[in-house]
Amino acid sequence: MSPLAFSVLRRLSDGEFHSGEAIARDLGVSRGSVWNALRSAEETGTRVFKVRGRGYCLPDGLDWLDRKQVLESAREHAEEFQIEIHDGVSSTSTLLLERGSCEPSGKVVAAELQTAGRGRRGRAWRCGLGEGVTFSLLWRFDQGPAFLAGLSLAVGVGLTRAFDELGADGTRLKWPNDVLHAGGKLAGTLIELQGEMQGPSAAVIGVGINVRLGGASRRSVDQPVADLAAAGAALSRSRVLGVVLAHLARVLRDFEKSGFEPFVEPWIARHAYQDSPVSLLLPDGGVLEGTARGVDRDGALLLQTRSGIRRLFGGEVSLRVRS
Repeated sequence: MSPLAFSVLRRLSDGEFHSGEAIARDLGVSRGSVWNALRSAEETGTRVFKVRGRGYCLPDGLDWLDRKQVLESAREHAEEFQIEIHDGVSSTSTLLLERGSCEPSGKVVAAELQTAGRGRRGRAWRCGLGEGVTFSLLWRFDQGPAFLAGLSLAVGVGLTRAFDELGADGTRLKWPNDVLHAGGKLAGTLIELQGEMQGPSAAVIGVGINVRLGGASRRSVDQPVADLAAAGAALSRSRVLGVVLAHLARVLRDFEKSGFEPFVEPWIARHAYQDSPVSLLLPDGGVLEGTARGVDRDGALLLQTRSGIRRLFGGEVSLRVRS
């Protein structure tokens, strides 16, 4: 969407009707420009009501991110983060990776709308305007990338703890980087690393969280999905981001000291498919079947097969549960 489209939508965020003439006058543009801006917003899935004689209305309003509220929700960890909120970007992680060497640890880039969010195996992360929280966090480590094995799993533990605090009970973890609720994907992470073999290194931690999905977003995803609202946490996006950052700060500080080992048991306790039959889709197209037996201190999935325990790492491996 264009910058003008975001400006127009902010005028409609109260859920009331506003005439195109009034909006155009306030923004110093033509009524035709307002109409075109709203049409571009509708193409992203945003619902806009139009009534002759009354104007335009967003029936559900819009919940915009507010930096002050995010920091208030992060509480004692607020000073650990430098938060930058954009209206629209292609990818928050791409933006941070491009600027990584110039940014401090704790830099957060969040977006109201992300148009080319990335998941594992080249998949896109789709979420409409105001329906989720998408952000990337840069965190620096003294150690090299090898030390960061299991980081995505530790981040998953942090997300489930945050969701507990927000009131979303019953979240579970799917190896290696998804958070589930009632069998649907609630959140996902993608971690990209930079740095020297012996250190230091930096991780760009991309996170997508479904807060309150609309019908169009649900229909655009080819797998079961969940959101915080349905899980019992109907909260503002700013509070969600702040609470999540607070829990990630604790997890990352602990990870700096001890790696993934302290998170092994907490991760297994949340494992959605612990001791269940699963199939692993391998990069070469093959399938490996067995029983999931948790993870080890390096974040590898332990798969019980007929020939014994196999250790598998994330990469391009994808897990599916067998009925």
